[in-house]
Amino acid sequence: MTRKVLVVDDDAAILEVLAMRLGAMGFDVTPVGEPRRALDVAAAQRFDLALIDLRMGPMDGVQLMEALHAQQRRLPVLIMTAHGTIDNAVQAVRRGAFDYLTKPFVRDELRTKIERALTTRRWARDRERLLTVGQTLASSGIMERVLDSVAQATVEATEAERCVVFQLERGRLVPMASAGSPPPSWEALEAAAATAMEKGVPITSSAGGDGEVGTIVAAPLVVQRGPTGALVIETPTRVEPTEDDLELLALFSSQAAIAVRNTHELERLRSGALAALGRMATQVAHEIKNPLAGLRLYARHLEQRLSRAGDTEGQELASKIAAGVEHLADVVAEITAFGRPPELHRAPTNVHTLLDECLELAAARFDTTALEVVRGWDPTCPEALMLDARELRKAFLNLIVNAFEALGGSGRLGLMTSYATDSGTITVTIEDTGAGMSDETISRAFDLFYTTKPDGTGLGMSIARSVVQLHGGELTLQSRLGHGTRVQVRLPVVAP
Repeated sequence: MTRKVLVVDDDAAILEVLAMRLGAMGFDVTPVGEPRRALDVAAAQRFDLALIDLRMGPMDGVQLMEALHAQQRRLPVLIMTAHGTIDNAVQAVRRGAFDYLTKPFVRDELRTKIERALTTRRWARDRERLLTVGQTLASSGIMERVLDSVAQATVEATEAERCVVFQLERGRLVPMASAGSPPPSWEALEAAAATAMEKGVPITSSAGGDGEVGTIVAAPLVVQRGPTGALVIETPTRVEPTEDDLELLALFSSQAAIAVRNTHELERLRSGALAALGRMATQVAHEIKNPLAGLRLYARHLEQRLSRAGDTEGQELASKIAAGVEHLADVVAEITAFGRPPELHRAPTNVHTLLDECLELAAARFDTTALEVVRGWDPTCPEALMLDARELRKAFLNLIVNAFEALGGSGRLGLMTSYATDSGTITVTIEDTGAGMSDETISRAFDLFYTTKPDGTGLGMSIARSVVQLHGGELTLQSRLGHGTRVQVRLPVVAP
């Protein structure tokens, strides 16, 4: 696409010469003879470069440059000056101009400085954004975090109004990350994403509607066998994406695809490891379960004998032994549960009643006097769904207990539901204002035996997700240090 150049000079002859020369070099030139008019023009469209005369009135070239940078902060500016005012031009460079040109213009100098300005702008912009996304990908490995970074970097690099990353899930496109202003029409962006996935290459289309509109550009996210989503941007009104924008969009879509591919690969590896662990867990549990039962009985018997003998110190030791055995028994029980995923026994279940029970059970373990617990039940949710209440009770109870522990005795816990008729799902959100999690903790939250609790087993989150997946749903986790944690469970609605 043709690069757009804004030329501002109060000398009509200079404007005419530059328009001819730059036009011959293949640029789309907008000549303007008055500084304030240039600001109006720049507000209506985006430029790749500006050539500004240093001495103009009532606004000089430096003042105009700074005003233009307030509108388009990455716009490279070349200051035009006569030989007698080179010192002033140098000062302009120090204040933000890319370089200066001396009058009368030399063709080679004009071409060289313009090309260098455009190339430097492109590489500085691309390197900065790609470095940011690459660092996020390398440091976190969390798909949601990487996709958020991709969306934000795309908006900043292409100067788009908005960016949305779509991913294909169960046959429909779902927005996984977004940046910029909210879209006036999700349908238009989703349609562009579907078209890009179908064609397998970046596509452009009009944003639609009446009057002056922007442009939608979509690049497919290609993972292994084919497109699994799309990266979509929408440009401001009357701004046409350049070839650089399309190339950059393709680079960012590849970064997003890497995040998706890594997640899929991790899930594949985890599934194989979990299957092997399940077989091993069954054998280990069989060998340990009976001896533990005997140790538990002996420890309790010893504690009772020492109590009757009045040996307080010995009784405390026996009590600690019994508590340790109980903990080991709980670990074995959880490993057994994980190693042998249960068969679901679905029955008509009221989700809100089930969540109320879990909340009461969890709250009974903590001092909630300084806590704010907020329920938000969606009244449109069906009263009875075909679920395994026993298994989901274990999953929800674990998640709610985690939230209470994260709050540390003060803060807010929110428990909400939302019912989506179009997708046929109910979403349960458990949100706390606790300490939040680091990137490492988030990335390992579902790893077996990984825990940040002194007495934790590291199996609770894995078991919760396993139960949700057995129901055909999904469990997602979002958290930031100092900003709390949000867990969402999406379950397909199966009516009785």
